Amino acid sequence: MTQLRKGILVSLAAMAVFVASDVLFPQTAAAYPFWAQQTAPETPREATGRIVCANCHLAEKPTQVEVPQSVLPDTVFKAVVKVPYDTSMQQVLGDGSKAGLNVGAVLMLPEGFKIAPEDRIPEELKEETEGIFYQTYTPEQENVILVGPLPGDNYQELVFPVLSPDPSQDSSVHFGKYSVHAGGNRGRGQIYPTGSNSNNIAYKAQNAGTIAAIEPMDEGGYAVTLTTDDGSEVVESIPPGPDMLASVGDVVAAGDVLTTDPNVGGFGQKDTEIVLQNPARIQGLLAFFAIVTVSQIMLVLKKKQVEKVQAAEMDF
Repeated sequence: MTQLRKGILVSLAAMAVFVASDVLFPQTAAAYPFWAQQTAPETPREATGRIVCANCHLAEKPTQVEVPQSVLPDTVFKAVVKVPYDTSMQQVLGDGSKAGLNVGAVLMLPEGFKIAPEDRIPEELKEETEGIFYQTYTPEQENVILVGPLPGDNYQELVFPVLSPDPSQDSSVHFGKYSVHAGGNRGRGQIYPTGSNSNNIAYKAQNAGTIAAIEPMDEGGYAVTLTTDDGSEVVESIPPGPDMLASVGDVVAAGDVLTTDPNVGGFGQKDTEIVLQNPARIQGLLAFFAIVTVSQIMLVLKKKQVEKVQAAEMDF
């Protein structure tokens, strides 16, 4: 009975430490995937073709994706999503301080494609993917993979080790050309899934009036007092991060920009294609080339033979 009590106490203590660590030191790695999965639980790609990350990351930045032109069944190949940016730039954090940008990516592969098992990945490819954790968008969608956030200083090229399907083993997969969709993000978003703004965006006046006072707040940011046309005063809070552009005495309208835009990141997406190639077609093509080559050689030899016969007849 005493051992049972000890076991229960140890279990409760472990759970308390686990919960407390999550509360006191939350892991930001769950940010991008969690929000994307909450806003679009079935697929990250909308009917318009836009990836849902663009709903929160409003700035547009270039993203590149590289995949082989064609792959054979049941083979491991490398897909690369490139998220370039100037590493000297820093992003605004939630408390107004600045730090390096994080990066993340979503890769939408054709049905049947998935991240290769550990025992199938070549050693060279393992070195390129070291430190990268791959998460499927949903448990049922192994072909839609999320990565990040990761420190952008080290991961501007996100490598995905992909295993191609085998139509001989899966009747739902067929040889042919398929689309691949990729999205790459750097930096924090400007809008939370709830619709509220983050502090990584230019702040706009919510009311029209004359700025009567701008006072720094203890927790960071500013308290802007506006005197409206009817003589009443309205206080608007600006979170820490953006810098003030407006000054006391300025007359502003609702929607006018009051601060700088601290955002230096952005999201981009790119579409490409990949062919799941039938080995029999390659073999048939090689056989066709061999037949054509032999035929051409035989024609040349026959022509030389005819020329020799004609020369002999002329001498005779």
